[in-house]
Amino acid sequence: MSGVVETIEAMERPPLTMGSRLEGELLEVSMGPQHPSTHGVFRMNVALDGEIVRKLKPVFGYLHRNHEKIGENTSYLGSMPYTDRLDYFCSMTNNWAYALSVEKLAGIEVPERAEYLRIILAELTRLQNHASLLGFLLSDMGAWGTPLMYAFREREKILDLFESLAGSRMMCDYMRFGGCRVDANDEWLARAQQIVDRFPKFLDEFEELILGNEIVIGRTQNVGNLSAELAINAGITGPMLRACGVNYDLRKVDGYGFYPRFKFRIPLGEHGDTYDRLMMRALEIRESVEILKQAFAQIPPGPVVNPKVKVRGFRPPVGEAYGRIEGPKGELGFYLISDGSPNPYRYRVRPPSFINLTLLEDLCLGHTVADVMVILGSIDIVMGEVDR
Repeated sequence: MSGVVETIEAMERPPLTMGSRLEGELLEVSMGPQHPSTHGVFRMNVALDGEIVRKLKPVFGYLHRNHEKIGENTSYLGSMPYTDRLDYFCSMTNNWAYALSVEKLAGIEVPERAEYLRIILAELTRLQNHASLLGFLLSDMGAWGTPLMYAFREREKILDLFESLAGSRMMCDYMRFGGCRVDANDEWLARAQQIVDRFPKFLDEFEELILGNEIVIGRTQNVGNLSAELAINAGITGPMLRACGVNYDLRKVDGYGFYPRFKFRIPLGEHGDTYDRLMMRALEIRESVEILKQAFAQIPPGPVVNPKVKVRGFRPPVGEAYGRIEGPKGELGFYLISDGSPNPYRYRVRPPSFINLTLLEDLCLGHTVADVMVILGSIDIVMGEVDR
């Protein structure tokens, strides 16, 4: 034993100094899959040069639930509750995108009142999603607790509306082919309008905290810059794309539902950095409020579901269809192929969280490891939609 000790002591060793490292040596760090700022069960293998990111590899699959294969072995209507589990912050918009795809496939018309209800619920979903993102992003910067609780206070009011209408706060299962499952009465619409009317006051306070906070500005401006060319080539959509200055919003491009009836603007950024992505959410909340005010004023009476659609024995004609909407995180689409049977022959999801996450390494290279969590938060992902 003594000989071993003597051999070790005789080895030449470099002097140990604080922060010393070998030239060109990278430190590999595994962040996650359980990490308070990864917004789900997600892992990143990061190679660091000191604190600077030189490589980053996202690792997915921890939350994979075989969603698409289940959809091919389930009836068309039976898949509707599964869509709730994709972006579980935004079940209403998940429902709408899937219903729109089936309606295209089967040539189903939607009553006018149902279209208005869908828009109201979609924009309420956008409000609570973007408010939550603002709270989460500030938490990722170290402002743990207070900003997120302020955001969740507003989110709770909207989830209460969802629960009173659909019977569930998050897994709503509300949309149906040809309309909506139940109607919203006048009392519900009045409650929703009161919540929407008060939302700008909350946003004024939150914007003051963001715009006047030197730490927020320092941590977000010129951090995680994304060029418009790279964003377009990578298929990025939603607020992340518009933060680069690209004027692309499916509510304007496709004009699905009754969105062409409403006046609203599409906010655009200039630099495509984390600050612009942060402000996109705040500006889009204001536009959603304007859409909701118009929808509450215009919603007509009438049925909320097409009576010609049969729930039992539903068999769309042979064909294929792709339906897409402007979800809070970007383009959410469903591609369906029908062979005339009660189940889809092919069921495919185009999830914005997964597509937008593919550029994470490009956004993080050259930044510090502390910036990685802030950049990731600005993308706005939900792992249920990434892994499916």
